[in-house]
Amino acid sequence: MPPADRQVGEGTGGTGAPQPPILTTVDILSSVTHSPDPDVSLLQALADPVRLAIVRQLATSGVSVCACDFTACCDVQQPTVSHHLKVLREASVVTTQRQGTYIHYRLAPDLARRWSAIGASLSGLVHLS
Repeated sequence: MPPADRQVGEGTGGTGAPQPPILTTVDILSSVTHSPDPDVSLLQALADPVRLAIVRQLATSGVSVCACDFTACCDVQQPTVSHHLKVLREASVVTTQRQGTYIHYRLAPDLARRWSAIGASLSGLVHLS
């Protein structure tokens, strides 16, 4: 008799033989977003409109920006901003500095070099006239 929380044939394809687990979208996305290639991590981090808006605000400000100030540029709530800042930190796009109870963000010092290196590695793919 199967456990109370499991239907007959569940996880066995109805044949009694174990079946591989069904992957969810979260499983697939989490495996994609944690690339060991730093270039892939950088491009994935910048591929989201909210994160790109955060990076643009940091690039134009020239100074560090408090995490609480990103809700205006992105039109999202603070928990969502925090998530996006975490992704940017993990991809080494931004650095942080705690000032009292606030965390201030700035672009990572080597971001321009990394971005230029990606562009240089792709320069033969596109010819601009």
